[in-house]
Amino acid sequence: MDIFIKLSQFLMSLSLLIVLHELGHFIPAKLFKTRVEKFYLFFDVKYSLLKKKIGDTEYGIGWLPLGGYVKISGMIDESMDKEQMALPPQPWEFRSKPAYQRLIIMLGGVTVNFILAFIIYIGMAFAYGDTYIANADMKDGLLIENQAMLNAGFKTGDKIISVDGTKIMKFDNDINMKVVLGKAILIERNGTQQTIKMPIDFIDQLSKYEKGTLLDIRRPFVIGAVTDESTNEELQAKDVVVTLNGQAAKYIDQAKAILENNKGKTISAMVLRDQKEEQIQVAVNNDGMLGVQLAGLSFASMEKLGYYKVSQEEFGFLESIPVGIMKGKNQVVGYGKQLKMIFSPSTGAYKQVGGFKAIFDIFPSTWSWETFWTITALLSIMLGVMNLLPIPALDGGHVMFLLYEIISGKKPSDKFLENAQMVGFVLLISLLLFANGNDIYKAIVGK
Repeated sequence: MDIFIKLSQFLMSLSLLIVLHELGHFIPAKLFKTRVEKFYLFFDVKYSLLKKKIGDTEYGIGWLPLGGYVKISGMIDESMDKEQMALPPQPWEFRSKPAYQRLIIMLGGVTVNFILAFIIYIGMAFAYGDTYIANADMKDGLLIENQAMLNAGFKTGDKIISVDGTKIMKFDNDINMKVVLGKAILIERNGTQQTIKMPIDFIDQLSKYEKGTLLDIRRPFVIGAVTDESTNEELQAKDVVVTLNGQAAKYIDQAKAILENNKGKTISAMVLRDQKEEQIQVAVNNDGMLGVQLAGLSFASMEKLGYYKVSQEEFGFLESIPVGIMKGKNQVVGYGKQLKMIFSPSTGAYKQVGGFKAIFDIFPSTWSWETFWTITALLSIMLGVMNLLPIPALDGGHVMFLLYEIISGKKPSDKFLENAQMVGFVLLISLLLFANGNDIYKAIVGK
């Protein structure tokens, strides 16, 4: 069932992005009276699952879910239809249209991708608002257990003040990515500020250790249940551990360290029970455990216990517009930084490039519309940015040659464009093989 939910989200998101991207080419082509021969979701290599011709256009669904396409008459694209190109240009063909019209047609797909992402972020701001903990309220700092972060010089209890000079105002889902992409992180440790320079190959280092959250809130030690094997009968569900062996154990990480140092011993514990503090004795087993299960607490529960103040902002429709636009802008800038790192060999980020399996793995095994739209918006930005790369066979390659034509007044020859298209196609296949090869490699070595 879990795999079905993941697959459903993956295909639904991919289909939506492909259809809307190709629609971005299709609509201006039709407006400029350019003939569109095919409009396909997925690729119809040899045969298609469904197809129907309406007017001059064949609409269909292919069997190979690696993308989609529109075939525009008189355009040098991946179809490499040399027979058509050898005939005299016709008024309805792409090559017969003015350069500015061809440019608009080629930019239509990525334009739709960016518009879609911004619309999603605006909609999410309106529907879900913004839930966060103000950074100023993170009095005791963050939980940092990721080995790559520890190697970089971070410690549990650190407060993140700023990243590359930009002050961090909120602890939310974006903070991890800001730190990963940052170069200089200003932290506060024990009342003193210091700057940590991030290793240039930090993303590569992250892959060498167990995946997990880089930065997290420190959570209270609250008993969820006492196991049958436990000898600590005085402990009860919902007990909030305050101290252990006379030392502060406000957070789970503090409690673990104390228990580790007192294996096989009986120590004192102060617990908060029914809003009253009680002193009891607890036995620590040889594994440094109390024989209990921890309670999973929501932000609201931790707020009731006085650990954090959770802020919830709700936005009206008009208020959601600037909020969503800012969110989209930050995601575009963030992905641009990631792409820059991927093309910088010294960062080692290229080793983490993934293919279709990596995208599939992003989706959760439980259905959440909020998560689905968050991932879809990000993928839409990724698709838009990637398609703008000046590589022949991508929209950006066509745009590059069209801009050259508009500026110079000279149109590249069809032979040149055919050769460039072939070079771009080979390059794209190589990138596709590399990305999906990375997926296979990681699956084999377990990284």
